[in-house]
Amino acid sequence: MAMSACLNLGMAAAPTVIAHRGAREVAQENTLPAFRMARELGADWVELDVRRTADGVVVVHHDAHLGDGRMVSQLTSGELPAFVPSLAEALEECHGMGVNIEIKNLPSDPDYDADHLVSDAVAGLVHAYLGPERALVSSFNMDTLDRLRAVDPTIPLAYLYAIGEPASAIARACAHEMAAIHPYDPLVTATLVERAQDEGLRVNVWTVNDPERMEALVGQGVDGICTDVPDVARQIIDHRNPPTA
Repeated sequence: MAMSACLNLGMAAAPTVIAHRGAREVAQENTLPAFRMARELGADWVELDVRRTADGVVVVHHDAHLGDGRMVSQLTSGELPAFVPSLAEALEECHGMGVNIEIKNLPSDPDYDADHLVSDAVAGLVHAYLGPERALVSSFNMDTLDRLRAVDPTIPLAYLYAIGEPASAIARACAHEMAAIHPYDPLVTATLVERAQDEGLRVNVWTVNDPERMEALVGQGVDGICTDVPDVARQIIDHRNPPTA
């Protein structure tokens, strides 16, 4: 696969600390307090999950259902609990940080949207609040990402995956002009990192909380570590790559 087949953003000198659903060890995940704490604990980026409500608002919530069993997609934004922010509110809270927006829209999801309307809405919000330099949109569903690319080809995209051979994941990401791959941590090896980066793909690994594993991944040259404990990742990365004045 030629380098030109991929969207190359350049490789980071030191891995980026990505706070998984915010700083979810010290605040409720995917909430404004979790995003504020992520900044305080040294995260460079926040990762959050989005779904679409019955009235077309993109909100930040991991599961299709609330804890009380109601489905997010069947409620209006005004019917959601106060702790569930809109994506617009979350992006405002994440000022100064990058934001990895994961779109939840698998065919197996109970709220699956075959028209990928959430992609249209996410593209508009990225344009309004972030710009492509502070945004990365990821999904397990390549069709969802393709739709977003059709709406706004300037927004960097990342292919999320948890199974499969590295070569096929890299080839698929390049074929669809991804900027990055987001592999599940147990799948990551030095060979995977090297192959992906040779093709112009960044490698952001999820979800890593063990300090020894973080050390190993930094040594392998990954571009980003998605973690529930951004302060731990920050300490390890800064120790190995001291910030310059």
